[in-house]
Amino acid sequence: MNPTFPSGFGAIIIGDEILSGKRRDGHMAKIIELLDQRGLELNWACFLGDEPQRLTDTLRGTMAGNDVVFSFGGIGGTPDDRTRQCAAAAAGLELETHPEGLRLIREQFGDDIKPERLRMIEFPKGASLVPNPVNRVPGFSLGHHYFVPGFPNMAWPMIEWVLDHHYGHLHAVGSRKERALVVHGVRESQAIPLLEEFTAEYPQVRVSCLPRWCPPDYELELGVRGPNDAVDTVIEALQRRLDEQGDRWEERTPGA
Repeated sequence: MNPTFPSGFGAIIIGDEILSGKRRDGHMAKIIELLDQRGLELNWACFLGDEPQRLTDTLRGTMAGNDVVFSFGGIGGTPDDRTRQCAAAAAGLELETHPEGLRLIREQFGDDIKPERLRMIEFPKGASLVPNPVNRVPGFSLGHHYFVPGFPNMAWPMIEWVLDHHYGHLHAVGSRKERALVVHGVRESQAIPLLEEFTAEYPQVRVSCLPRWCPPDYELELGVRGPNDAVDTVIEALQRRLDEQGDRWEERTPGA
């Protein structure tokens, strides 16, 4: 397992308050934005409550892979903050007070540290720190997993630090894009043979299909996402094929 060369990027967003609707998640949209700014993309996301066994099982599974995983929430000191414990259990490690984390806590709060604050720097043995620019209470990392608070003002700059500090060599700003053709009067089922053909012929890009009902007509948005040159090649091939079939089409901004 080599965290320097990940197979993809994933996000785990934790909290009963998200699943109950008490709070609305903003992390997924933000991590997509932060990755996109660096020419990267999010490959998957998972929403979990605070139930420890499910969280432990999920982390055990993702730790067995080679994705970079950002975990949001559950690393505080309250009883429902269980991510630290579950990460340790998933990795087969004990929790221990992190010495550098202890130094940061003392610098921030002095020597009279409440036990509740000490919990926040009890991390799985061998974990590294993820610096927190807001209150200096750090997050932590285990291999290619990075655990940050649920608070956006803390979590987002911490994720940016990880991306720039550990994965700057993967940044490829401007190397990827998405283009889309909207085809009028065609249903999704009619486009399946074309989609299967292009998916097989051009594995370096992702070809997608988004149907819409626009009374009294149907339309399909055929999207192509991937490396710039490859996207242009596939779009041009799609345009030629649609012209040959006599289909009415136009290029639009994806999702517009």
